[in-house]
Amino acid sequence: MAYEFTEEDLQEIEKIKAKYPEVKAATLPVLWVAQNRFGHVEPDVQKLVADTLGLPQAHVHGVASFYTQYYKEKKGEHVLDVCTCLSCQLCGGYDILEHLENKLGIKAGETTEDGKFSIQEVECLGACGYAPMLQVTNDQYVNNLTPEKVDDLIETLKAGKEPEYDQIGMPLRKVK
Repeated sequence: MAYEFTEEDLQEIEKIKAKYPEVKAATLPVLWVAQNRFGHVEPDVQKLVADTLGLPQAHVHGVASFYTQYYKEKKGEHVLDVCTCLSCQLCGGYDILEHLENKLGIKAGETTEDGKFSIQEVECLGACGYAPMLQVTNDQYVNNLTPEKVDDLIETLKAGKEPEYDQIGMPLRKVK
């Protein structure tokens, strides 16, 4: 498949480039433009980014491969990043991962046959106080997971709806 940016993408990329004194600094946000357009940044997409920015492919590949948020291969429509770091692990993160694998019939690192879901086991997503948790396609966090909450999440996503955001209040400290 030949990948091409749309005219709108190219205009956005020009705006991004204008923000930085050197074009190398635009690599991260332009990779986001590419991932939003194509759903991943596999090697051919990385080449497109490199060519568009006038940078070596090795540089773009190095950036893309360093960050787990960039998908280096095609993923499902919904990528479920399940945190299994210590806090999530102690609160049942592996149980949630196993439940999700059983529910979708795939293992971490795989995508469902219909292309709707991919599961990834990931390192800390910075929400340890709300463990176990997962992230939906580099965007929304779903916290305090239970098997029932996971089931509801899957049904919501299958129905083409966005999951409701959990409003989690932070404790207020009174200043004296």
